[in-house]
Amino acid sequence: MAQTVLENAGTAAQSKAGKYLTFALSNEEYGLEILKVREIIGYMQITAVPQTPAHVKGVINLRGQVIPVIDLRMKFGMNEAEVTEETCIIVVEITQGDRRFQTGIVVDRVKEVLDIAGENIEDAPQFGSNVDTNFILGMGKINGSVKILLDIDKVLGNEQFASLGS
Repeated sequence: MAQTVLENAGTAAQSKAGKYLTFALSNEEYGLEILKVREIIGYMQITAVPQTPAHVKGVINLRGQVIPVIDLRMKFGMNEAEVTEETCIIVVEITQGDRRFQTGIVVDRVKEVLDIAGENIEDAPQFGSNVDTNFILGMGKINGSVKILLDIDKVLGNEQFASLGS
């Protein structure tokens, strides 16, 4: 029985193995599955949408498609940062129910694409019942540092902005 539990844990870690786009918010580094990334664009003019939460920056027109944009720093409870030449928008494809749509996330800077092996990914630590870590896919251990690997569907999954996009 213990053997089966260990095998299942190994299978879970292997299923998280793969390529991740890493980016920075303040001094922390995060990663998201490269297969969720559609493109990376420079920061551009964002049209504000009234009566949306503060972390919903608004919408952009990307080649004729209206895409909602989320400030990930604000979504995570960090202070808003000034836009720099490194600030960019990562356009990701998320799934909500049976719908797929594109959303932009504002990040401080994109770092690199890393190929992370399953044995270098641990489950998110448990901080107690008051802290929700369901949006964390795992913790990637790379060269002595830790990258927080995000499940972008869960990070953005409770947003009600699908109607903002086309």
